[in-house]
Amino acid sequence: MSKIIARSAEIETLERLYNSNKSDFIVVYGRRRIGKTFLVNNVFADRFTFSYVGSRKQKPQKQLQRFAEQLKEYSGSRYAPTLKNWEEAFNELKALVEGKPKKKKKVIFFDEMPWIDTPRSSFVEALEYFWNAWAAQRSDILFIACGSATSWMVNKLVKNRGGLHNRITGQIYLRPFRLGECEEYLHGLGCKWDRYTVLQCHMALGGVPYYMSLLNPKQSLAQNIDRLFFAKNAPMIEEFDELFNALFSQAEKYIAVMKTLAATKEGLLRADIIEKTGLSGGPLTKILDNLERCDFIMKYAHYKATVRNTLYKICDPYSLFYFKFINAKNSKDEHWWTNNMHSHSVEAWEGFSFETICMLHLDQIKRKLGISGISTNTSTWRLLGDKESKGTQIDLVIDRSDRIINLCEMEFSETPYTINKSYEEQLRNRMALFKASTGTRKSLVTTLVTTFGVLPGIHSGIVQNEVVMDDLFVL
Repeated sequence: MSKIIARSAEIETLERLYNSNKSDFIVVYGRRRIGKTFLVNNVFADRFTFSYVGSRKQKPQKQLQRFAEQLKEYSGSRYAPTLKNWEEAFNELKALVEGKPKKKKKVIFFDEMPWIDTPRSSFVEALEYFWNAWAAQRSDILFIACGSATSWMVNKLVKNRGGLHNRITGQIYLRPFRLGECEEYLHGLGCKWDRYTVLQCHMALGGVPYYMSLLNPKQSLAQNIDRLFFAKNAPMIEEFDELFNALFSQAEKYIAVMKTLAATKEGLLRADIIEKTGLSGGPLTKILDNLERCDFIMKYAHYKATVRNTLYKICDPYSLFYFKFINAKNSKDEHWWTNNMHSHSVEAWEGFSFETICMLHLDQIKRKLGISGISTNTSTWRLLGDKESKGTQIDLVIDRSDRIINLCEMEFSETPYTINKSYEEQLRNRMALFKASTGTRKSLVTTLVTTFGVLPGIHSGIVQNEVVMDDLFVL
């Protein structure tokens, strides 16, 4: 087995089900390029009884033809069977399995399953009958269904209300790597970068293993970004559109929602999304649910607000990078990133992206604050301005059951962060406004999340808790 980074729990699940004394049906899903196939192939390697990969935008007969070729390969037969439909295909698969030694667990792997389920193919119905009438009656089958189209995997398998209802015995959802996992992966590639550079890499590539695998350890991060995104025929230039078209039908509507959310730092209410995109009702609900399932967006509540006031924000750093610099880029400069990496535009994006990454590492923030075992509610807080005063906002509010509230600010900086008189007054004013506006009687604690900490000074006493970049790397 090749070394697999940061997937120990998933490996344990696969091995546990392989060694169980009954047949199991496991679903492995997650966005494109996240490492699903790599995980399954490396865990089982030479233990497959049968494996098949669906083909995108292929007619049923073509899918069946390729399925027949796989049956021929795994059976050692000289001829591939002629298959008219998926019921016949599964009957042939049963015959293949029944010819194998009885004591050995039979691993059956269907990769990119959503692509197999073409219109009028009756694939899911045939799968249901195969599992219920045959595989589930045995004790030696491990059936692995894998796919990138998360909405299909969830709706057709995990939440199936037909023949597969409550038949799924295991689920593995692969998410993008967090910072500590990115560091381990990059060091394994030979990119011996410091944590500040790893953080910047995460901002651009979003912790997606395949994207990081394209990095050249002999180049700097800036050179890599130029090569991947800005050079002529850059390998990542079409990735975003390919990603969304692979994951979602009517991808243009999903991209429209993402583009709308990317234009605002604070996030948007559902009503705002309706107004800006023209999407509404059930179709919008489906889009938002699917984007959230794939880790592209997150729901975030206003402090003490109703469900109707839930904010939607992009939580995928790669998508933020794409909309900020790739989708809108008109320059033909193949070294655009190297030439502009210290520009105001890039610095503003770094601040926004750092906030997003902090939100992805709430567990690490709570651990550093010593409140991992305390019940908490996280939210944001905003006070709208009027003619007499400007509005204000607190990025992250951690409301704790021990009657303490952490008012958190995230600040990205190349050096220890300096708090001057103006910023101290701003923090004190926000605390006072929060207390007056919410009427809370809990103790308020100003907390700063920074890259390298707060520089001690006459104004730094306003900060009662600090979380630094290294704390976010804890696994």
